[in-house]
Amino acid sequence: MKSLLRGRRAAITAAVAAATALALTPQAMAAAFDINFDCAGDSPVGEQKFALQQSADVTAPASVAPGGALDVVIDPGPNTVPAEVNGYTVKRIEGMDLKIPIPANSTFVSADLAGGSGLGPNPPTFTVDGNVATIHLDGPIAGGSEFELPTVTAHLTAGDSGTIETKLHGTSHDDPGLTFTAVVGSIIGDQNVPSRCFPNPNPVLTTTTIG
Repeated sequence: MKSLLRGRRAAITAAVAAATALALTPQAMAAAFDINFDCAGDSPVGEQKFALQQSADVTAPASVAPGGALDVVIDPGPNTVPAEVNGYTVKRIEGMDLKIPIPANSTFVSADLAGGSGLGPNPPTFTVDGNVATIHLDGPIAGGSEFELPTVTAHLTAGDSGTIETKLHGTSHDDPGLTFTAVVGSIIGDQNVPSRCFPNPNPVLTTTTIG
């Protein structure tokens, strides 16, 4: 009987220890977003205003120790290139750049790209210049076709204190976070329309507390 009681106590102690460890371990926080982009294209007949949307699931830990490692994962959902904009047929888009700031109170270490589809023959690239990362796609992606941007896993090191917030880059058409060239059909032939977009609104995607 004593042996049985000791076994039960050991099992209970182990369960409590496991629950405590789980409670004290920073848990990954995931959220889904539908991001709206306010866009302007420079066409031969004047500036064209339009909107684009992109869904994404974004994950980051709720907390991290000072100087600790953390991953932020941005997983874009499937999307479709518009077949027409403001009455103009979109033949294709190419040369797309999507910018993501390196969060304050963190240091960039490296990043992995995985998946993605319908993005053209060349693989996407990821570069960092200063405090801004850029995902680049050569394309082309045909108008009306479905595509999916790659999942980005950014490996960061936390600073000493504060919070680490993930957002997209861009505040206006003059400070865009998304750029590309749209090739549109017109009565005078295909025309290149350089386009620039910014997230409006630009929500905080994740928040990780240091400490």
